[in-house]
Order: sequence, then structure tokens, then C-alpha cells
Amino acid sequence: MIHITRRERFNAAHRLFRNDYTDEKNLEIFGKCSNPNWHGHNYELFVTVAGDINPETGFLVNLKDLSKIINEKIIDKLDHKNINLEVDFMKDKLASTENLAKAIWEELQNPVEKLGAKLHSIKLYETENNFVEYFG
Repeated sequence: MIHITRRERFNAAHRLFRNDYTDEKNLEIFGKCSNPNWHGHNYELFVTVAGDINPETGFLVNLKDLSKIINEKIIDKLDHKNINLEVDFMKDKLASTENLAKAIWEELQNPVEKLGAKLHSIKLYETENNFVEYFG
């Protein structure tokens, strides 16, 4: 078995808050990330797939095909968007990086399997210091 990773990037805004909390409690729990006027990040997304090398092509998957799936299912929906308001697969979810990584996994799992690979991990950098890894 071999693993291969594709990196993509997107920019998006979000706000960490709960409607059932007061502004004061949101600030206490989520800090400046609960700013009612939103804030944004330059995200880096790493999608790692696993499987066997196709002896005919020498590839696990064609990275152009993987990139196309990631862009259609994820990047086009997130880039320069408000995660809380505009991203269908984040509807009714707290827009944390943890929840976003999990939702990205759910969006990519079936299309990646159709390529003949297994989704191994989602690594999502929110900042250069903070990232999440999700293994399904």
C-alpha cells in the first residue's frame, strides 16, 4: 500500500459562536474568533489517499483527477466564502477547523473511492501554527 497527498488552498471567513450563548459567553469560550463581524484564514488542505499502484500507469491515482474532485467538491464551495453562511456541507455545524475537516472527509470519501483509492486523511491548516488531522 502507498499513500499520496494533494495540497490545495482556499481563503474563507467564519465565526465561532453558538446562538444559544450570549455574546459574553461566546467571547469567553471562543475568544476573538467569536467576532460578530467574522474573521478569515488562508487555509491549506492536504488530502491523502491510500491504495496500490496501478502497474499499467505507475500511479495510485491520477493527481489531476484527484485535484478536480477536491476543487469541485470542496474548494469551489469554500474559497472566498463565509463558512457559516454559504457552505452547504457546513449547514448547522459550528465552523471550527475540526468540524470543517470532518465535513471535508464526508464530501470526499465516495468520490475518492470511485477513483479506486481509499481516503486516508484530511489535514487542514488554519494558520501556520494550528492544524487538524482527521482519519475518518
